[in-house]
Amino acid sequence: MAAPIAPPPATPDLTVWYDGGCPLCQREIALMRRLDRRQAIHFVDLAAPDSSCPLDRAAMLARFHAQERGADPVSGAAAFAAMWRSIPMLRPLGLMARIPAILWLLEKAYLRFLGFRPRIQAWLR
Repeated sequence: MAAPIAPPPATPDLTVWYDGGCPLCQREIALMRRLDRRQAIHFVDLAAPDSSCPLDRAAMLARFHAQERGADPVSGAAAFAAMWRSIPMLRPLGLMARIPAILWLLEKAYLRFLGFRPRIQAWLR
């Protein structure tokens, strides 16, 4: 059973799309919601029948996506960095990820993680 979803702020700083059918994603988003005390992030569960996608749903389920207010959607490590910047405790990590070399390294780590993701999901089920 998914946690109740608080209504988004009138103008959220960030929108995050996640795979609500993924146990790993559910746990991570639950943690991010607890850390997002300002409720600056609007979380959209792509597994919900009424969720809206600005891009192809399959592509959004394959990679983590986020969109900062007034910007284009980003995915992968850039999406995580955007989410971190919206959470005061994690903001320094998100700001460091604006350095191209660091974002490049984070994206390489994210791509490697995606190879292990199915096994982690199976283990968490």
